[in-house]
Amino acid sequence: MTSGPNVLSIVLAGGEGKRLMPLTADRAKPAVPFGGTYRLIDFVLSNLVNSDLTKICVLTQYKSHSLDRHISVTWRMSVLLGSYVTSVPAQQRTGKQWYQGSADAIYQSMNLINDEDPDYVVVFGADNIYRMNVEDMVNAHIESGMDATIAGIRVPRREASAFGIIDAAPDGRINAFLEKPADPPGLPDSPDESFASMGNYVFSRKAFVEALNDDAASADSRHDMGGNIIPGFVSQGAAQVYDFTKNNVPGSTEKDRNYWRDVGTIEAYHAAHMDLVSVEPDFNLYNRKWPIWTSQAQLPGAKFTLRGTAEDSIVGSGCIISGGDVDRSVLSPNVMVDKWAKIEESVIFSGCRIGRNAVVRRAILDKNVVVPDGVEIGVNPEHDKARGFHVEDGITVVAKSAEVPGNW
Repeated sequence: MTSGPNVLSIVLAGGEGKRLMPLTADRAKPAVPFGGTYRLIDFVLSNLVNSDLTKICVLTQYKSHSLDRHISVTWRMSVLLGSYVTSVPAQQRTGKQWYQGSADAIYQSMNLINDEDPDYVVVFGADNIYRMNVEDMVNAHIESGMDATIAGIRVPRREASAFGIIDAAPDGRINAFLEKPADPPGLPDSPDESFASMGNYVFSRKAFVEALNDDAASADSRHDMGGNIIPGFVSQGAAQVYDFTKNNVPGSTEKDRNYWRDVGTIEAYHAAHMDLVSVEPDFNLYNRKWPIWTSQAQLPGAKFTLRGTAEDSIVGSGCIISGGDVDRSVLSPNVMVDKWAKIEESVIFSGCRIGRNAVVRRAILDKNVVVPDGVEIGVNPEHDKARGFHVEDGITVVAKSAEVPGNW
């Protein structure tokens, strides 16, 4: 789209991510590692860059140091071509308060829109796992003549009450935007499905700026994109839904086409990792026609010694599996697994050490955790809780650099 309309992309990356604690105790949610070598934010940034949308502002706020550093080190674009990915911290430009909501975050950063002077503004979240050709969505927005376009993913109607739901007419115009409705509306062409909002939006610049200004002046507003800005456009009859199933991503498989996962909870985060490791994964990280970009650790390849094994797993560079067994797990770079250790359905961050005869089952170990010889994690949830570990939905989470005591 280099010769087309001027598009500014704004990525909302200031969320606290309380439901992912303790993984977010020391980092912003978009900076949480995922898939061995990536950060959550790499997925939305890769989608934008692969779509030739290369003017990107990332709005940050909560514990943003590691996120800011990752963006500055990894996401370097060619300034000669007018491309950039820039991290923008909360700056209190409009008063002595931090961001009051997602809409307020953009309102307080209005200088970004004024400086770039775009025709259209893309607003995406920073912490979902998916591939999307955003150019298709922008083109659909332009062709519609609407002021706002909201990406919708089809979900079973029986499960739709957990989402923000889009009630759309057959022509795509949105009739209502419903927050977790008890009786979700079905789709005109599929009564057993509903459109859930993906939190991805495209706006025509003039109408969007006017909406932000009106919202900022409202004392009753929560200053939220989904709760205030979008319903305003819907009430004016100026919003349409973009059906995610119509999105065309080069190299996608029948199984992972239109995959989208909100990883806002420990259970969802763990399940999304399990989606990566089968022979035909639900989400294929190995699509070379639409790569997920990031910076890679400068380490040698993974090494397997003393009959160490890994089955249906992702093993990062620098890992040494020395006589241990890894099954249906994702290991970040520089993980050591000693003799007779067993790792099953787990996510292991970089720098972890798993001792001899240790067992790690359905667990997430944050960076630099050392599991002593013979220690079991994830085998007995009650014992894990007694040792101070976080246990949620049958998954044990060990915080970054936590000291792991012996078994009880």
